Amino acid sequence: HAYILIIDDIQDRSKLRRGNKTVHEALAQYAREHQFHGDVQHAGVALALNAALSGAHAAQVLLAGLNVPEELRIKVLGIVNLTMVTTAHGQTADIMNELLPQTDMQAVEHALEWKTAHYTVLNPLCVGMVLAGAGCEDTDAIREYALHTGKVFQITDDIIGTFGRDAETGKGTMDDIREGKRTILTSYALEHAPQADQAHLRRCLGNAQLTAQEFVHCQHILRDCGALAYAQDVARKHAGAARKSLDEYHLRWSPNGVSFLDALAQSLLQRTA
Repeated sequence: HAYILIIDDIQDRSKLRRGNKTVHEALAQYAREHQFHGDVQHAGVALALNAALSGAHAAQVLLAGLNVPEELRIKVLGIVNLTMVTTAHGQTADIMNELLPQTDMQAVEHALEWKTAHYTVLNPLCVGMVLAGAGCEDTDAIREYALHTGKVFQITDDIIGTFGRDAETGKGTMDDIREGKRTILTSYALEHAPQADQAHLRRCLGNAQLTAQEFVHCQHILRDCGALAYAQDVARKHAGAARKSLDEYHLRWSPNGVSFLDALAQSLLQRTA
């Protein structure tokens, strides 16, 4: 997880993670303070990428050394590696959504599923289930719940990313707009906000020099055009679909398991960080 966050922060040009400097920024500062030769910002990125690559392989070593039957180890390695391929595809889609002149809601939904839902919910559930001896029918049955719950997580994360408080989130709330990230919030606003507001939002998205005043105006636009309310409603619908999926397969799981998973999906609607 740590190595993926290092790469994500580089690609998002993020300066903060969990209230501290991101890895590439911290290493660039280290290079600057110790008077390294050359481009210290590039040095920070290069060293961070090496750390990420080392983390990726270290994770594989840990999985390959699990004290479980060989068949389960092979399954887990397959699940995790396929998940990372899917996640990389989703991250690519997310970046392309920023770069293309037009991005529709379906493209944003695809990124939600490929980048977040597989990695954040489906993968850990399937890995745990396989190690506990679950078969393919069980992991197939949990898929719908996991994908809906993963989308709830990402939608609420996007809302927090724009409307949260830096002290709680540990990240800069201006980052998503400054980066030009296409979320359900911004995509809805670019379709439904008044033309003047759409124009302002387009000027701000991807603007590395975004000011606090411009950002506050963006927040007002997202609220006033109904984008915030729409995103919250979509998140609630996905949480409802996750609950419905659990109801459909409730005989397959223990009552405690169903209650836990349902509470997990619903709790994501209330998260603030």
